[in-house]
Amino acid sequence: MIRIRRVPLVTGVVLALLASFFFAVPVYVDGSMNRLDRSEGIAVTQRAHDLHATLAIGDLHDDLLLWDRGVMGPSSRGHTDVTRLARGNVAVQVFSTVTKTPKGQNYERNSAATDNITLLAIASRWPPRTYRSILQRALYQGRKLEEAEALSDGRLMIVRSGSELRNALARRDEWKGDAGTKPVIGILNTEGLQAIEGRIENIDTLFAHGFRMAGLAHFFDNEVAGSAHGEAKGGLTPLGRDVLRRMEDKGMLVDLAHSSPAAFAEALALAMKPVVVSHGGVQATCAGPRNLTDDQLRALAANGALIGIGFWDGAICGSSPHDIAKAIRHAIDIAGLEHVALGSDWDGATTVAVSGDSLVQVTQALLDSGFTEAEIRAVMGENLIRFLAIHLP
Repeated sequence: MIRIRRVPLVTGVVLALLASFFFAVPVYVDGSMNRLDRSEGIAVTQRAHDLHATLAIGDLHDDLLLWDRGVMGPSSRGHTDVTRLARGNVAVQVFSTVTKTPKGQNYERNSAATDNITLLAIASRWPPRTYRSILQRALYQGRKLEEAEALSDGRLMIVRSGSELRNALARRDEWKGDAGTKPVIGILNTEGLQAIEGRIENIDTLFAHGFRMAGLAHFFDNEVAGSAHGEAKGGLTPLGRDVLRRMEDKGMLVDLAHSSPAAFAEALALAMKPVVVSHGGVQATCAGPRNLTDDQLRALAANGALIGIGFWDGAICGSSPHDIAKAIRHAIDIAGLEHVALGSDWDGATTVAVSGDSLVQVTQALLDSGFTEAEIRAVMGENLIRFLAIHLP
């Protein structure tokens, strides 16, 4: 009788399934959730190319660190990596860490009881400590950026203070390589203070690990604040009020993106320093629960805040660079030029027409919309760089 050896076959199938889970699944999820719609792109003139090359560009929100792809790149997936940002002439990029998202995520109402990131962390081969600890997820993603910096030969520089930012900008200006290889300056943010796991001392932990910005909430209500997409949509909790004070004392920027209207109003009433809204849109050009009303824009201007305009449908009701320009124009008209910046939400499970290396299309759209060169310089990065140089510790 011939005995068929089944164990090696079974083992091979198991190994193939494991390989698919640990490598193919993260690639598929990334590719399916971070799409580039080139059909919405626009033609770029020589004038726009020439102007773009002279800009000091900054962006307030990029979720690159969540995904299983090299920080330095270049990658064919998603919207950015350091190589593509450099090709787009981005000088300063705020990199966010995503620690928890709800199943069935939507803009209207989400429970805090479920979590998508655990399975993604396991499939992406994150350390086991990140499977249960939300704080450790933020620290792990921050560490990814630090490891990329260490291997970047100066092409990525993380800054943690205003003086470090100014020094990094000076080093970038002295760069001897090709224009498309200039260093990218990175700043760490975390999206939602569920990351502190209900303990105010974890603000100090985040700060010690280089985080200089934090959003109060993400897609669900947490122990700090209500979310625009949560169930209760409440204001700041007692912990949230203490957290805001602790962040300001340390020089950590408070990000009101995703905050509920109640939390937004309460945070602005308590804030002693300017805040940011890192990524979003305006209700006048795109109605939606997370986009800013004119009254909110005026309140942010009175606070001295910085407002990042996003590139995706939920922010601008489209993805064309001209839709971005339209939202920027309204924000300027209501809040004032000095308060408006870019807040792309690249790699934030979004579909956009403009990737890191095609950012010149936004410059073109601003020119097409009648923006002056001074306005373009301000919005494309000078406002953000000035704000950070003043308000980082």
